[in-house]
Amino acid sequence: MTDYSRYSPKEVRKLIRDGEITYHTSGMCDGYAQANLCILPFSDAYDFLLFTQRNPKSCPILEVGDVGSRLIKTMADNADVAKDIPKYRVYKNGVLTEERTDIADLWQDDFVYFLIGCSFSFESELLASDIPVRHIEKGCNVPMFLTNIDCEPAGKFHGKLVVSMRPIPSSLVAKASAVTAQMPRVHGAPIHVGNPEAIGIKDVMKPDFGDPVPFYDGEIPVFWCCGVTPQSVVMSSKPSIAITHAPGHMFITDVKNTSLKY
Repeated sequence: MTDYSRYSPKEVRKLIRDGEITYHTSGMCDGYAQANLCILPFSDAYDFLLFTQRNPKSCPILEVGDVGSRLIKTMADNADVAKDIPKYRVYKNGVLTEERTDIADLWQDDFVYFLIGCSFSFESELLASDIPVRHIEKGCNVPMFLTNIDCEPAGKFHGKLVVSMRPIPSSLVAKASAVTAQMPRVHGAPIHVGNPEAIGIKDVMKPDFGDPVPFYDGEIPVFWCCGVTPQSVVMSSKPSIAITHAPGHMFITDVKNTSLKY
């Protein structure tokens, strides 16, 4: 796989739009923020916006689109939310019906997009602090898990929290927490450290989304809130239609990660 870490967001988005990149975006465009996506009809948008306000750690809003608009206004220049993500998921009445690389022909005049902060955005800060990020080392997607933690409901939206997991040397957990705590717009500090079963995860080698990663001696699992949470919520709440990114297949913004710090 090509190393896209030194490519600009605009270069990578063009490759995505042209269909040349259809896989996960972990490690791409080093230093630039990535974003999760949720698209809903306007009739559901207020309830979902309220849901994000009540669950800011799992769903930190970076941008909300105008009704019917596919144009990204503040997080990127000349970007199309219907074409510039490597893989989308389409849910109808809470059921995943298909994955596709372009949703332009599904676009509705009443759609509203939500860009939500992504933990990929703090990984360059972890690496700069000499904290390992295993899935980047291995060239795979981050492992993500459905938990037993209920999100705070809002209107029609409710469901379980999803977390991402990174093995961290026990001596570096406090440092990793401090580094990520500075970036609340991309999930901030970990929500849980250690025993996975305490949050309903039976086996850290069997993620619900993404790929498993190895643990080395002295490492423990550290869990952060994840922007795949809206997909769990969509499956529980069953709106007539919702479109999201496929887990790990993010929108790459033109905004530097450092600008999302405190």
